Amino acid sequence: MVRPKQPFGPRVFRWVVTIAIVIPSIWSAAGLGVSVERLLAAPADIWNVVHRLFPPELSPEVVQRAMPKVMESLFVAWMGTIIAAVLSLPLAVLAARNISSKGVGFVVRQLLVLIRSVPELLLAMVLIPVTGLGAWTGTLAIGIHSIGTLGKLSSEELEGINPGPVEAIAGVGGSKLAQIRFGVLPQVMPTIMAYWLYRFEINIRASAVLGAVGVGGIGAELIAQMQFRNFERVGTVLFLTIAVVLVIDTISARLRRRIITGNREPGAVAIYQSAGAVKRAGLLLLTAAIGFLVVFLLIQLQAPVV
Repeated sequence: MVRPKQPFGPRVFRWVVTIAIVIPSIWSAAGLGVSVERLLAAPADIWNVVHRLFPPELSPEVVQRAMPKVMESLFVAWMGTIIAAVLSLPLAVLAARNISSKGVGFVVRQLLVLIRSVPELLLAMVLIPVTGLGAWTGTLAIGIHSIGTLGKLSSEELEGINPGPVEAIAGVGGSKLAQIRFGVLPQVMPTIMAYWLYRFEINIRASAVLGAVGVGGIGAELIAQMQFRNFERVGTVLFLTIAVVLVIDTISARLRRRIITGNREPGAVAIYQSAGAVKRAGLLLLTAAIGFLVVFLLIQLQAPVV
């Protein structure tokens, strides 16, 4: 059996794409000064830093300094997401091509691009002379930047709706606002709310970084401990931050699946009952570890600082 000859066009396209990826990658690596020696030495350099973080110092003083900052990062991320969610939804409606006029849609889409092009860190540095140092500046920086991302994602979701309900409402004399309220939003709100939750997860990490420039959050504590080479305390800060992020991500993922699919997620008891013996033992150990950690942190937060 003779194999058919592959068309010339797709082969050329694959080679062009490959070259377009490989050559800029090599050029970028050369521009960054990345060498083989540095790559080979990277694992040892990473281990040299990581092993100093253990064991983390979990004294009452350190926990009482770090935990409020971790929670402040969480509050900054939450309020920034709320601001972005409230403002991005009307902007998304105005940016959707199938809802607003061409002129308005073009202007709003370019505005969203402009907002997305400015990172949170730069926004925070611009806002510091206006609002000063503190958590409010970080909240505004995260909220403003998130407007651009959520507005783009939401407008694309709005453009993919089924026009049938909208046309039905318009056919019975419904206003434009009624068409959006009853024909458009019910189709897209589950997905848009899932975007909000996903953005909240991203903003938690962003708020930790923003703390490094003095606008609230755990980043300020992390930088302070690193400057004094208190690596055990740096390990504590990282440990608490990672623990909180993991918990938030787990809860948010379950909520997003519930919102999108509409199916109820199995509870802890149902998961335990359906698991095998090995998985049950693992679940019990995990539950015990989490419970021990929560109790330990509560004790350390209430303990007097010597």
